[in-house]
Amino acid sequence: MTAAAASLNITVGAGLLGRWSTLGIGASIPVSIAIDNLLLATALLAWLAGWSFRDKLMLAWNNPVYRATLFLFAILLLGTAYGQQAPGDAKLYLLKYLDLALVPVLGWAFARKLHREYALWALAGGLALVLLISCSLKIGLLPPISWLKGVEDSPFVVFKPRLTHNILMAFAAFLFAWLSCTARNRRAQLGWGILGALAVINITMMVEGATGYIQLIALVLLFGWQRARIRGIGIAIAGALITIAILTTIPGPFQARVQEIFFDLKRADTDRPASTSAGYRMEFYRNTLALIEQNPVFGTGTGSFPATYAALVEDTGKKLSRNPHNEFMLITVQTGIFGLIALLWLLWLQWRLAPQLPTPLERGLAQGLVLMMGIICMLNSALLDHTEGLLYAWLTALLYAGLTPEKTNTSAAPA
Repeated sequence: MTAAAASLNITVGAGLLGRWSTLGIGASIPVSIAIDNLLLATALLAWLAGWSFRDKLMLAWNNPVYRATLFLFAILLLGTAYGQQAPGDAKLYLLKYLDLALVPVLGWAFARKLHREYALWALAGGLALVLLISCSLKIGLLPPISWLKGVEDSPFVVFKPRLTHNILMAFAAFLFAWLSCTARNRRAQLGWGILGALAVINITMMVEGATGYIQLIALVLLFGWQRARIRGIGIAIAGALITIAILTTIPGPFQARVQEIFFDLKRADTDRPASTSAGYRMEFYRNTLALIEQNPVFGTGTGSFPATYAALVEDTGKKLSRNPHNEFMLITVQTGIFGLIALLWLLWLQWRLAPQLPTPLERGLAQGLVLMMGIICMLNSALLDHTEGLLYAWLTALLYAGLTPEKTNTSAAPA
């Protein structure tokens, strides 16, 4: 075998390994952080071993969404060069944001429409597995399993913490609904539709999670608008209101969580340290806004939040925190107004370019991804959390791989 043939075999083999590792991430995201990291490392090594670096760099440069993710990561990388971080925090936080830099690497595997379809089916399969295990635990088909994430007050969560479980299931309901609408036969339409209904039931009647509730309502309204515009959103609003009215009167996770939030907010007292879940969150927000006011332009550096927050609340009796449970605030504390603008620009660009994607499924899911991230970034530090951050980066790479330079050059140029 000649050297040229051997090099070609390595390139082809690396391409196949990278592609299937990247596709496999979709199935692993709802299930295992360890498998996620293994597949990410494999995909990155295969990307490097496959050469064709000029083509890969051009892919990142010609795709405005990929460029925007790299720009946001570059600002966070620059933020490690200054600030008041505790030892190791700059590196730790930057590694959490590394998924943003890997978007073009993952996107290399999604150039073909067929591979994007396979990847979405892999994600749907992973989400369906989690959903079916959770429902089986609820109805007693499966006995309690010690190594699952289920705990006494939320025994039906699977693999992930309660909050993450509901975020995943809310997006699963949206994904299943779109797969049902775009399925090629009635059997598939029915199967995806049943899974979508089960996901809604799982969120509202089995597992508590206020972020998941809000996300689900928003995605239902978006789906109604996407499918039938004014008529569709009217039906979605009516259905959501009726469902909420019923669930608030029936004892269960939804009623308990809503009552807990209202009770916590009534007890909130800004003159004393918080002592409830909702109270802690409001306290984090107030204190984080104070930190932003101190360094609004450049922030205090990537990874600086734990140290600066601890200094702010020292000797006050208030709870320490490593993040404010709001990604917009967290990015602003660390990198100032420049980081916030970069994050908002990325989300806006994704929303603006979603109608340019090649298939109705990709266009619908891309809008849902942006809406989901906007909501969970307001309520949690989504990019800092492994599962939420990787889901966002992986879906961004997948859905926006179908953009063509011709369309984006004319439709996405800054005004």
